[in-house]
Amino acid sequence: MTRKNWGALLIMMIIGVAIFAYSLRDVNLHQLWLNLLELNWGWLLVAIFCMALYLVLEGVVVKLFMKQRYPSYSWGNALRLPLIEQLFNGITPFSTGGQPAQIIAMLKAGVDGGRASSMLLMKFVVFQAMIVLNFCLSMMIGFHLIATELQALTMFVIIGFIIHFVVILTLLMIMNWYQLTKRLTHMVLWPTHWFLSVHRYQSLQRKLAEKIDIFHQESLGIRRNPKLLIKVSLVTMGQLFFYYAIPYFLLLSLGVTQLNFWMIMSLHVIIFMVTSVFPIPGGAGGAEYGFLVLFGHYVTDNSKLVLAMVLWRLITYYGGIFAGMVATVIKPNKVSETD
Repeated sequence: MTRKNWGALLIMMIIGVAIFAYSLRDVNLHQLWLNLLELNWGWLLVAIFCMALYLVLEGVVVKLFMKQRYPSYSWGNALRLPLIEQLFNGITPFSTGGQPAQIIAMLKAGVDGGRASSMLLMKFVVFQAMIVLNFCLSMMIGFHLIATELQALTMFVIIGFIIHFVVILTLLMIMNWYQLTKRLTHMVLWPTHWFLSVHRYQSLQRKLAEKIDIFHQESLGIRRNPKLLIKVSLVTMGQLFFYYAIPYFLLLSLGVTQLNFWMIMSLHVIIFMVTSVFPIPGGAGGAEYGFLVLFGHYVTDNSKLVLAMVLWRLITYYGGIFAGMVATVIKPNKVSETD
């Protein structure tokens, strides 16, 4: 990690502590301590296990993509990538740092840069598609709740959906309508020549064209292997299932019963969508607020609700950051053979 990354990490830790402190302002700390002592550690471990499965299944996706061209790409390398992604997504706005960090990690393992970029793009396509699918399903179950009780975040949910939908639509266009996409990209990019020098404009145009070419070529290979695409999609769906289930088990660990499993999952999908809109790394502030308001419908005890939110952020966000810090210092196994 660079000095800049360490600085970003420190800032996010300070912001996190400040948000937790603000959330605790009206909480009886003695009651909070009692709730912590009364935790059902069995259900809490299930929640932690769900997060671990989420990361492991992403490693399985990496292994599936790499298996054909890099058979010697180890499970250690594959499981290391999601942790690195968690760290750098967690300290960069809109989670933009995860992809470059993973590419660097794959380069250090001996993977060709073009292959690494295209593999991660395909993984991203599948992930985005499954997010959109899960969100559409969740809207059928939980949107009435945010429409009536969380009107302040309704617009963020809609914007989040639009962003994810446009991203997946753009990637699908590159895969299926290559020439049209290049023309549209040129049209969208054209106004920037008013603000950029000729050299920078041409450089940007060339880099975008190269990325589109690489992604299109890789997508052709994937489409020739529909079994791989189905496998990756199913694993990714399972990955998201375990992630979205985490709040359900957290609430059970706090003794909250009478819960509808599918409703709780749907609300977590909505929070995930809201978080993606906030430019602050990790959606800090928006994620916590969304959790407290949405799940406050089920948890009337304020100290339990805040404790649930803190545990949720520790498991799904800060835990991933600390695990990623460990992963970055582990040396990758070098790829010894490529196909």
